[in-house]
Amino acid sequence: MHFFGLSLRPRKMRQIELTVLSRDVDAVIEFLGRRALMQMAKDETVREARAPEEAAGKLIHDKFENLASVAAWLGLPLPAEPEESSCFPGKAEDDKVAAITQSVLALSRRENEITGEKRKIEDTLNEAKAFSNLNAPFKDLDQLSYLTLRVGRLDPRWEDELREKISPRAVIIPLGSGTEGEGEKRILAASSRKGRFALDSELKKVKFVPITIPEGFKGIPAELLLGLEDRLAAVTKELDELGRQKEGLRKEYGEALNSLAASYLMAGIIIQLKSRLVATANAYFLSGWVPADRIHYLVLELEKLTEGRIAVRAFTPDEVDRVRDGKEKVPVSLKHGGFIKGFEPLVFSYGAPLYGTVDPTPLVAFFYTLIFGIMFGDVGQGLVLLLLGVLTGKRGPAFLKRFSKFSVPLISVGISSLIMGFLNGEFFTFEDVFVGPTRFITGLLTGHPVDRILHLMPLPAMGGSVEKLFYFFGFTLCIGVILNSLGLIINMINLFSRKNYEKAIFDKTGLAGTIFFWYALSIVIRFVLAMIKPEAFTFKFQWFDMAGLVIPLLAILFGPAFWRLFTGGKVLEEGVLVFVMEVFVGVLETVSTYVSNTVSFIRVGVFALSHVVLSYIVILFTEKVSTAAAGPLFGVVIFLFGNGVIILLEGLIVAIQVVRLQYYEFFGKFFTETGVEFSPFRFNKGVSVDS
Repeated sequence: MHFFGLSLRPRKMRQIELTVLSRDVDAVIEFLGRRALMQMAKDETVREARAPEEAAGKLIHDKFENLASVAAWLGLPLPAEPEESSCFPGKAEDDKVAAITQSVLALSRRENEITGEKRKIEDTLNEAKAFSNLNAPFKDLDQLSYLTLRVGRLDPRWEDELREKISPRAVIIPLGSGTEGEGEKRILAASSRKGRFALDSELKKVKFVPITIPEGFKGIPAELLLGLEDRLAAVTKELDELGRQKEGLRKEYGEALNSLAASYLMAGIIIQLKSRLVATANAYFLSGWVPADRIHYLVLELEKLTEGRIAVRAFTPDEVDRVRDGKEKVPVSLKHGGFIKGFEPLVFSYGAPLYGTVDPTPLVAFFYTLIFGIMFGDVGQGLVLLLLGVLTGKRGPAFLKRFSKFSVPLISVGISSLIMGFLNGEFFTFEDVFVGPTRFITGLLTGHPVDRILHLMPLPAMGGSVEKLFYFFGFTLCIGVILNSLGLIINMINLFSRKNYEKAIFDKTGLAGTIFFWYALSIVIRFVLAMIKPEAFTFKFQWFDMAGLVIPLLAILFGPAFWRLFTGGKVLEEGVLVFVMEVFVGVLETVSTYVSNTVSFIRVGVFALSHVVLSYIVILFTEKVSTAAAGPLFGVVIFLFGNGVIILLEGLIVAIQVVRLQYYEFFGKFFTETGVEFSPFRFNKGVSVDS
C-alpha cells in the first residue's frame, strides 16, 4: 500500500536458514554482526556448552579481564561494544595483551610497594615527632608509643632482602650516610606494636646488631628524625617518577587497549552465539529473519566470504510453522526516508505494528508536525527549535550526539511553528515585525492587504473576533475528524487483511462504527451550515437520519451475535443478562468514544490561543516595564525570561499533548495488538540497521 509515493506497509520479511562450515562460522557471524541484517530466530532448546567453545570463551574472558584490570589502573575507559574496526583476535592480539599486561602490572606492583612504604614512613615520622620533645628516656618510648623502634647496624648486602621480607609491615630507614664498623650500615627499623615479634625475627635472621642508646638519653634522636625525612623525600620522588611512567603508559597503550578490548568483546559475543547454535563436528546451523529486499545482497556477500561454502534457504512467513501456530510473531522493519524515519521512535514507543498491517509512521510524522505548529506558532521560537534540531543532528557538537533521535522532530516542528508564526504575525512574542511583508503578500494575492493572516486573539482592536476564533476551533475539529477517520480506515484494512471479518464489519472501530461516525458528522455539518447561513441551508431531523444512526448501532451491538450464529459459534457466550448489559454499555461507549475523540481536538485550538495570550502578556509586561526608571534593563529580562518559559515549558506541554492525541485518538483505533520490532544481531547498537 502506498500513499503519495510513501509505503504504508512494513517491509516484507523472510526467514532464512544458513548452513555454515566450522571453518567459516566466525567470519559469517562477524559479517552479520557488522551489517545488522538478520534477527536470530528464537530457539527454546537448552544446550550444554561444547568443550571447544567453553575453553575459547574462558580464554577470551580472561584476556578481557586482564585488559580491564590494566585500563582500571591506568584510569582509561574501555568500550562497552565492539567498534567498526574490531576484528576477531588471534595470536598477535594475545601476545600484545600479554606484553601490555606484563609491562603495566610490573609498574603497578612497584607503585603499590612504594605507596605502602610511604604510608608507613609517614606514620612513623608523625609518631616520632610527637615524642621528639618528650622528657622521657628513649628506651621507655617503646612502651608509650604504638611504634616498635629498633636502631642498629646491618650488613648492606642484607638490606634489600630485609626490606622485601618485612614490607609492608615495617620500614627500614638508613641513619646517616656513613657506615658503622667495617662494612656495616646504621639503620632504623620501625613497625607497629602488633608486628614487633615478626620484625625482631627477621632482624635476627640477617644478623642485625642493635646499637645501645646512651643511658638516660631522652626524647627521639635528631638523626632518627632526619633519616625518616630523607627516606620520605626519596620515596615521594620515586612515586612521582612512577606517576610520570604511568602517564607515559597511558598515552602509549590508550588506543591499543581500546582497540583490543573492542575486539575481545566481539569475540566473546561470537563465541556466546556459537554456543547457542545447532552444530555438528563440521558445520553450524543459523536461522533468522531478514528483510526480503536484502536477501540477495546477503547471499552474494556470504558466498564471497565463504568462497561458496554455504547453503541458504529462505521461507515466507506463511511457511514457518511457529508463525502459523501463533508461537512467534514476524518482526517488523520499516523503511523510510530521513524525515519520516525520525518519527519511528514515537511509533515504537507505543508499540510495533503487526507484520502485514498498515504502517502509521508517515501519517504520524505529518500530523505531529502540523498539530505542533498550530499550537506553537511563533517565528522566533520556531527558529530556536529548528536550531536545536540542527545542533542535535549528525553535524552538531559531539556532546549533543546523545539527543540525535530528537533532531528530525525538532527540525520539523521548528519549521511548522515558524510557518504558523508568520501566519499570525509573531516573532518572539512581538506582533508588528511581519506587518509589512504580510500586507504586501496578501495585497498581491487578494487585493486586500491585511496586517496578519490569522487573528487568534478575540480582540477587535487587534483585528480579531469571537467569530473568527470559533472558525479556528472548527478547523482544529476538522483535523480531529480526519485523523479519527484515518484511524478507522487503517483498522478496517488491518482487520480485513488478517481475515478478522467479524470485527472488521461489526466492531465500533470497524465498518459499522465508521458509518455511524460519518453519518453523525453529516448531521452536525448540516446543522452548522443551517446556523451559519440559514438563507441557504435548512436543517430538519428526518426519519432517514434516525435510520442512519440506529442501523450502524444495531450492527455494532447485535452483529457479533448474528455472526456467531451463522458461523456455528455460541451466540450468547455469557448468558442473556450479560448480553443485555453489554448492549447497553456498548451504546454508551460507542457514542461517548466518538464524541470525546472528536471534541478532544478542541485542545489544539485552546493551546494555540493560550500561546498567543501568553505571548501577548509577555510583550505587554515588557512594554509597560520599559517605560519606568531602569525599565529597559528589566524589560529585556522579562522578555528573555518570558520567551524562555514559552519555549521550554509550553513547548514541552504542547509536545506531550500532541503525543497524547496521536496515542489515544489515532492509535487507539487500530493498535489493538502490537507486533515485534525488527532487532537484528549487531555488535554495535549505535550502528543503524542496514537498509
